[in-house]
Amino acid sequence: MAITSANQLELLQTAEAVAREKMIDPALVIEAMEESLSRAAKSRYGSEMDIRVKIDRKTGRATFTRVRTVVEDEELENYQAEMTVQQAKQYMADPKVGDQFVEEVPPVDMGRIAAQSAKQVILQKVREAERDRQYDEFKDRNGTIINGTVKREEYGNVIVDVGRGEAILRRNEKIGRESYRPGDRIRCYIKDVRREARGPQIFLSRTAPEFMAELFKMEVPEIYDGIIEIKAVARDPGSRAKIGVVSYDGSIDPVGACVGMRGSRVQAVVNELQGEKIDIIPWNEDMPTFLVNALQPAEVSKVVLDEDAERIEVVVPDEQLSLAIGRRGQNVRLASQLTGLDIDIMTEEEESQRRQKEFEERTKLFMDTLDLDEFFAQLLVAEGFTNLEEVAYVELDELLVIDGVDEGTAQELQTRAREFLEEQARKALEHARELGVEDSLVDFEGLTPQMVEALAEDGVKTLEDFATCADWELAGGWTTVDGERVKDDGLLEKFDVDLAEAQNLIMTARVLLGWVDPADLEAEAEDEADEDGDAEETGEEV
Repeated sequence: MAITSANQLELLQTAEAVAREKMIDPALVIEAMEESLSRAAKSRYGSEMDIRVKIDRKTGRATFTRVRTVVEDEELENYQAEMTVQQAKQYMADPKVGDQFVEEVPPVDMGRIAAQSAKQVILQKVREAERDRQYDEFKDRNGTIINGTVKREEYGNVIVDVGRGEAILRRNEKIGRESYRPGDRIRCYIKDVRREARGPQIFLSRTAPEFMAELFKMEVPEIYDGIIEIKAVARDPGSRAKIGVVSYDGSIDPVGACVGMRGSRVQAVVNELQGEKIDIIPWNEDMPTFLVNALQPAEVSKVVLDEDAERIEVVVPDEQLSLAIGRRGQNVRLASQLTGLDIDIMTEEEESQRRQKEFEERTKLFMDTLDLDEFFAQLLVAEGFTNLEEVAYVELDELLVIDGVDEGTAQELQTRAREFLEEQARKALEHARELGVEDSLVDFEGLTPQMVEALAEDGVKTLEDFATCADWELAGGWTTVDGERVKDDGLLEKFDVDLAEAQNLIMTARVLLGWVDPADLEAEAEDEADEDGDAEETGEEV
């Protein structure tokens, strides 16, 4: 195919037609044509030549040029596309390294193979431009709801036509046993948009908690306007869901606004989610209060929160246990997802038994270590004493409030407690030294002999060993394995050493060893304080 004046305008018309059909920039199609003609010319003149083609955007005329670049003598490698300064003097008045000499060459006649190759190049470029356009269009819609039409179903996955592209609704992102036929209308949440080799992949979901939140935003104007905010969502797709809402206008009830007149608003969401029952719960900054609301319709007698472990104990009346747990644990599982805490539910009878057991254990501890009779030991426990340290080092006045305890008795109690603790410390230190602990660790301030013994039993025998520990190794923590939270026991956790204290001990050891400059720590602390201050100011402005 020769590019003649008769088909020069046809190039522009073809480019515009393709761009219109694929909804991309016509300039991209023309650039693809230029590249394809350039390749065809190289196959005619030689692949080592630097042949470039420029198509006039108005007339459609294609200009073929050969470009040669001026290089240093020792860098000359390609004689067809490069030349030395000396060689360039016959073409240019004052050549310099980096200059380019451009000369026009005759257009080429494209044979069948060259034309086919050019067509492939154009199609490839158009395809890439189409993918870029599709990705740019949908990447900003990530996290929103989209309406589409079902095209087909493949191995349980639904392919959805979303206008200018296709999206996929995976089998595990469908609600229950949903099935669709080609042509069905479907509403989904855009969960992710990725740029991949075969084009942008748009992943949809109908089970994501965010899908329900977005549906409420569409049905409840107060949420859209920001008067009501959805703080937390938990779903068991197709069965039950809980949603925590808060109102920033005292005159508007967040639960009532989400339910709507005669339940019209929430019913619209329920219908879209295949009859999924939705509990709308008032959110509260006080986590125990929020949890009591989240466990509705069950009644809660008592809540004990352990913020460090992110666990919460809930005590319910015996007859409310099954209601609080829900069918197959659904109610407590959704409440746990909503609050982000692990929830232990027990009946009032179980809690009473546990308290009785703790009472008996502490009573026995005081009887065995302080040589007391059962009645006197029970008096100590009833007064709130839980361990020997409290008895040994508490103010004397706190012991005198116990019935039948005078000053002499109180002093005798403290003496016995201190002697027992000192004996325990001596045995612990003796055992630690037998294990090979060095004085550097024994003399380190902040560690008791019992702590040193526990460290030694785990192989930590020097200050250097201690300084290499991580804070969670000492204080313990929680990790998630296969979706379940698993407890990691810390070496010093039984001594009530928390993460902050563990981190402080480790950094002190590193400073003593010269591994860390105290000035750096002070500067880092000041930076953190400044950041916290900025964050507070920003929060106040918001």
